[in-house]
Order: sequence, then structure tokens, then C-alpha cells
Amino acid sequence: MSSPSKKNNSNDGSITQNKKAFHDYFVEQRIEAGLVLEGWEVKSLRAGKVQLRDAYVLLKNGEAFLLGSLINPLNSASTHITPDAQRTRKLLLHRLEIARLIGAIERKGYTAVALALYWKKGRVKCEIGLAKGKKQHDKRDVEKDRDWQRDKQRLMKGR
Repeated sequence: MSSPSKKNNSNDGSITQNKKAFHDYFVEQRIEAGLVLEGWEVKSLRAGKVQLRDAYVLLKNGEAFLLGSLINPLNSASTHITPDAQRTRKLLLHRLEIARLIGAIERKGYTAVALALYWKKGRVKCEIGLAKGKKQHDKRDVEKDRDWQRDKQRLMKGR
């Protein structure tokens, strides 16, 4: 008899990604952080009603917070709570990780942006990226390189 197979998710635990962050920033370092959520938010994440487009990390009083993320409540949310879709959510990081983030942001001029949300062992994790902003000409160069690589692959495939 064969062993029971696990369910294979096609998205491998990924909830959402912030593709705009890779367009606007050079991401140099990634950090994984836990996320403090309420019950209705977890249900909305399971349904995929989340957006990270304008999300960034704020460091205040030795704590990290996620601002600008949008988690839309489900229609079946409880009536005794008032869900706030854009509330500030606390990020769970070790003290040394927070100190490293503060040093990079204040001294080196980096920005901390939310890159992705995903499931890990039944918990929601947020991937934070330390990033430097791109100038307009940098964005054009990246787009030109991407187009050239695509054209090069087409030419090689045709031979």
C-alpha cells in the first residue's frame, strides 16, 4: 500500500509578492519576520485578499511595524468587530535584527520594504528587503537589459 501523499500547493505557501518593490528598488538584503495578525486577517489571507504594493517597514522605539499593507476583510467577517483593512501590524524580529535594520536605514540610507507574505509551518511570515531606490535611468537600463535577454533567447531558439 502506498503512503498517503501530501497536498502539493502550486504556490508553495506564497500568499502575495510586492513586484513593484523590485521595479522601484535595488534589494540588497532579505530578512524574514513574523507578523502579528487578528483572526479575520488570517482568514482573509487564506482567501488571498491582500495587497503589498505600498507596504513599507517603520522602526519606532526598538520595534518594527508594517505600514501600508491592505488586507481586505471577508464579507463573512464577524459582526462584533470592526475590521480596519490598513491598520499598522507589528513585525516580530530579534533584537539584533532590528538593530541591524536601524543601522542600515539611519546610517547608510536604505529603505525597508515588504517584499512578500507567505506561510511557513502554519504561520504567516513577511519577507523584508533592505533596498536602495532606483533612479529613472536605472529603471530604463534594467528594462533594456531584460528586453535584450528575451530577444537573445528568441534568436538562439530559432537557430
